[in-house]
Amino acid sequence: MHRTYSMRASRAPTASQIQNPPPPPSSTKSGRLFGRGGIGGLGHALRRNAAGAFGPDLAKKLSQLVKMEKNVMRSLEMVAKERMEVAQQLSLWGEACDEDVSDVTDKLGVLLYEIGELEDQYVDRYDQYRVTMKSIRNIEASVQPSRDRKQKITDQIAQLKYKEPNSPRIVVLEQELVRAEAESLVAEAQLSNITREKIKAAYTYQFDALREHCEKVAIIAGYGKHLLELIDDTPVTPGETRPAYDGYEASKAIIQDCEDSLTNWVTQNAAVSAKLSTRSRTLSQRRRNNIKARTEGGAGQGHDLSGQDAPLNDRDSWVPANQHKEVADYEVSEEEEDDDEDEEDDIHASGSHSMLDGESEQHQRGRNTEPVAA
Repeated sequence: MHRTYSMRASRAPTASQIQNPPPPPSSTKSGRLFGRGGIGGLGHALRRNAAGAFGPDLAKKLSQLVKMEKNVMRSLEMVAKERMEVAQQLSLWGEACDEDVSDVTDKLGVLLYEIGELEDQYVDRYDQYRVTMKSIRNIEASVQPSRDRKQKITDQIAQLKYKEPNSPRIVVLEQELVRAEAESLVAEAQLSNITREKIKAAYTYQFDALREHCEKVAIIAGYGKHLLELIDDTPVTPGETRPAYDGYEASKAIIQDCEDSLTNWVTQNAAVSAKLSTRSRTLSQRRRNNIKARTEGGAGQGHDLSGQDAPLNDRDSWVPANQHKEVADYEVSEEEEDDDEDEEDDIHASGSHSMLDGESEQHQRGRNTEPVAA
């Protein structure tokens, strides 16, 4: 009986991991009472429908996006888990087949299992993108009170001018409005700057992770096709015996080559590159030159107006946006929601999956594993 030479054996970090250390496990992988299976569509619908129901209006749309991305991550986790189970089952089925089919399906199971592991790693990097987008949402939530306060003072002034045109309170409110506008101006500028910085960082995380994942999957697919060439599909007549299979060393070598390719892959050696047309390249360069010219000329650099006036010493005196009780309560509730979300999903899952078995922590594929000799 042949043996599986699994790439899941202990090995050193890959070149890509050395160049770009892997992030911590994603937030969706911990704190689940019933394991990582989840309840699929029900939990997704609850998160999607509840997203943005609370908190400042300015942050509602991005809150919904963040929750929908958590649904994507849960789905990716499920795909990775099922992919590894399929790999195990393929290897088990192949045991009863002829030698060549048995050996090749076993090695194909190794490759498919590796794809599942790559998908699981991709989830961790995807979470970097999601967490970065959450930081934009939190800034949006902190800006909302300054907008509301400016609008409230404006409404009060308009109401007083209509009812009591000579009221001394109008002068006080107008002074407060100046300060509120300055506060709002600073907050809006910070939101604009941070949004641009974070969205570029967030999608850089996502596209880098996606590029690495797809390149490595393409590598595995190529070596999988090489494995298929070891199967003799020449038709035989009834009673004819096929030649003895002599491809064990070849299949082992293909698996080793695949592992070496995955280990040595780095972004600089990516096979696929996005090449711009001459027109796109020219227009993009023009845009970058315009940005550089404005930056060097000093344009677009805002002025900090937060300290131009001292706050009034009365009960209506303004406070920084991040100290408003509404924002503080919102941020706390968001953290509690993230912490409790998995537990709530599992409570729903208990009603739908009462026969759910505990998931094994081992990643064995059903056969004896032996690491490939270097």
